[in-house]
Formats: sequence, C-alpha cells, structure tokens
Amino acid sequence: MNYSYIIIDDNQESFLNTKAVADGFSELIFVAEANNYNDGLNLILEFKPDLIFLEINPINKDSNLSLALINELYRFLNVIPKIIVTTTNKDLAFEAIQYEVADYLLKPLINIDLVKLILKLNKSCIPFQIPKEQTIILEEKPTSTIQQKPINEEKQLMLCVKSYGDYRYIDAKDICYLQADNNSTDIHLNNGEMITAFKTLKHFEGILSFPFIRIHNSYIVNRNCISRIHTGNTVCYIKNTTVKIPFSKSYKANVDQIISDFSNGNYLEI
Repeated sequence: MNYSYIIIDDNQESFLNTKAVADGFSELIFVAEANNYNDGLNLILEFKPDLIFLEINPINKDSNLSLALINELYRFLNVIPKIIVTTTNKDLAFEAIQYEVADYLLKPLINIDLVKLILKLNKSCIPFQIPKEQTIILEEKPTSTIQQKPINEEKQLMLCVKSYGDYRYIDAKDICYLQADNNSTDIHLNNGEMITAFKTLKHFEGILSFPFIRIHNSYIVNRNCISRIHTGNTVCYIKNTTVKIPFSKSYKANVDQIISDFSNGNYLEI
C-alpha cells in the first residue's frame, strides 16, 4: 500500500535526512516540504497527503511549528492525515499522544523507524472485508471506470474482465497472483488459468486490499496462496504449483507483514 507524504521541518539538514530515509521505500511518495506553520498548512490543504512528518520543537521559533497545527487541520478537513512527529526532544511525547499522532520518531531517522511505521500503517488498514453486495467491473477501454453492482449476499468480491461484450467473471479468492505486463495485467488463477485485463498493476493495487499484497514492481500476491517464503533467495512459493514469485527490497516491509500475520494466527513453528 502506498502513502503520499509531506515533510514540515525548519531544519534543512533534518529534512534531507528524513527524505533520504523515506526514499528507500517505494510505498512512500514524496509530495512537498515546508519549513513553517503557514506554508505547511497550505500544502496539506492543497495536496491532502496520507502522512505528515512534523517537527514540533523547531530551531527557529518564528516558524511556529508545533502540535497546534493538528488542531487547525480539523477546521478544514474531514479526514486528518496521519501525523508522524519527528523531533530530537523526548519530553514532548506525552503531549503528542494527546493529539493522537500516528508515531513519535526521534531524529535523525533511520531505516528501521520507517520499516516499523509502514508495518503499523498497513496493519491498521481495514482487513479484507469487501461488502457482500459489491462487484467490480474492469473495462478493457483505458477510459473506463470501476462500477459497483449488487450481487447475491453469499458472494464475496467478484472481478469482471469485460472486453467487447465478453464478460469474464472471476472470484477474487481464486486469484493466486497478478503480474504486470506493460499496460496490462495477467491474472493467474488457482486452477492454472491466466486471464489478461487491460489495466495496470497499479490500478489493481488501488482496488484490491488484504489479502492481496504487492511484493514487487511486477507482482501482487494473494497472501492466502503462499506456501513458502525464502528471505535468502527473496522469493515466495505459490501453493500447489512450482511457481516462485520474487519480492524486491523496496517491498520487503510488505513481506515482513505477511510473515508476521502468519505467526499471529493459529500457528506452530517447528
């Protein structure tokens, strides 16, 4: 899952450090940066990012950076971005908790800070509980949109790959993995069949939630179809097949989440 973000920090060195660490994660998409209260507020209202990395104990007091920015957001936004406090001062942690910030990170940030942050953000997302009266139709034409139509209450999410009057229905639970092929996506089913949809992999990443997880620039996998994960060889094995899907370093946090989810279930390690 991807998250757009803005950095608000009056210290240029700290800004560069935060961005450098964040650049190592493909899930984090940089939008803009500001070094004072007013510019930061304006950027948030303009871009409506998912995350805000916010300094609350600035070097330059004229920047007016503080937790008060969060209160101001409630005046304009129905959905408040996740606030990640980044500062060198441990003493403000309790006050930040009162503002319900998503995380409190001490500067300078390091790689593991954002690994943990992304895992927490992904875990906090709503599990895969698609409303039972929903279906998604994928038009072949690039200008088409996702449509929703009521179906039988007992049915789970269904994808419909539509091509010139041909409606191909696929139960989401039957999908093992999706593979990018330029501007189209190959959908691999658990019966060995492959269906091509004329949508990008990024499009599917936006409409499919847990248990579908992106692990590579070219792959989204159904977590329930994974039989083995080899972190040394950076591959996942698909159940009842010889298929091995690679995962990339930039999506390692998602693979770590899969491993963590398995261990949190009815699980016995031998």
